[in-house]
Amino acid sequence: MSVKRTMEGFKMLVSVDEALRSILDNINLTPDVIEVNIQDALGLPVAEDVVAPLDVPPFDRSAVDGYAVRSSDTLGATLLNPVRLRIVGEVQAGDDPSRLPRVGEGEAATIYTGAPLPPGADAVVMAEDASRVGEYVEVKRQVTPYMNVSRKGEDFTKGKIVIRRGYKVQPWHVGALASLGIRKIKVFRRLKVAVLSTGSEVVELDDPRAGTPGTIINSTKPMLISLLRQDGFEPIDMGTVPDDADMIRSKISEGLRVADAIITTGGTSLGAYDLVPDVVARMGKVLFNGVRMRPGKPTGAGIINGKPVFMLSGFPVASLTGYITFVRPTLRHMTGTPEDPVPIVKGKITRRVANVAGIRTYLRVRVYPNERGELMVEPLAITASGVLSTLTDANAILVLNENVEGYDAGDEVEVMLISPLEAY
Repeated sequence: MSVKRTMEGFKMLVSVDEALRSILDNINLTPDVIEVNIQDALGLPVAEDVVAPLDVPPFDRSAVDGYAVRSSDTLGATLLNPVRLRIVGEVQAGDDPSRLPRVGEGEAATIYTGAPLPPGADAVVMAEDASRVGEYVEVKRQVTPYMNVSRKGEDFTKGKIVIRRGYKVQPWHVGALASLGIRKIKVFRRLKVAVLSTGSEVVELDDPRAGTPGTIINSTKPMLISLLRQDGFEPIDMGTVPDDADMIRSKISEGLRVADAIITTGGTSLGAYDLVPDVVARMGKVLFNGVRMRPGKPTGAGIINGKPVFMLSGFPVASLTGYITFVRPTLRHMTGTPEDPVPIVKGKITRRVANVAGIRTYLRVRVYPNERGELMVEPLAITASGVLSTLTDANAILVLNENVEGYDAGDEVEVMLISPLEAY
């Protein structure tokens, strides 16, 4: 059934910070904990601190090829005045540390990189600083205690936290876990996020109507699905439905049965057929609908059965802004995962830009070095929330906070990179 809304202004606009806080304060969901092999854990947040069960390395070992010695025996050794030590054995990587030759006063043992340091020795002379002469070695450089030795626990000490709860597993974590003999860890499963588009004029790319007069190919939903995948979440494509309250309600219900959260696009503004906020209000609770931000003023969010519902604009740029500002932080919050670091650079803005008092503005910009190597920031667009080329042409976003009136040409500004810098 198609139902029209009464066209009226937003009853109340909230600030970006107020809007985000209202979502986070209403979220109590934590995804299930699963145990996986370490090579299947990449990108997943760990569900508990991962602690080193042993020391790595598990014994003192040589960091170079050379000769294991007592450092006190090398005092005064120089190229012109070498110290002669008797060789009492050889130690290779993989030898049993309990079955090694003892190095006594005036003695040395041939040793190779990674081999355990034999008892009695406390340093290693590099091969290039010594010469073998029959059963002896002439040391030509003085060494200090534990010089050229990797100490027991130098990499990881038993009990050290390797990955903190909530942090996503990175490739170097996998290597560290393997070195510690850890085969499986507990992680939060990937959050599932349903994505539903609304709009009678919106059609899927493979729809036979795509490109016919009066239709718009859905570009926003594919972008959001890609963002979710990039951020390590599991998107569920719920398709596109027309501006019909019953169909929207049915699809939202279906999405929430299989997902931890849902994103809707379109139908959030003030038009007669913008039905999503009313549907969400009848199914649960609308936390806000209308934010003091641009692009993305019609952005809204609600809670249904304890799960977040993000109501984003159907315009791709405004939808991206809503995702970055509200969706990503909320999903991270649900697993206690900190935000990924965002590359920030400073540059000089090329022309004046103005902001509206009390509004947080996300300005798409192009950052490039000039002939002197200075980074320049060229504003592209503040509005034009449906023009995707303002994103493909941009490589950064300049955020103008609510208390910033604007910037004059030549002012230094900080921007968030979303693509690589251009080469001069």
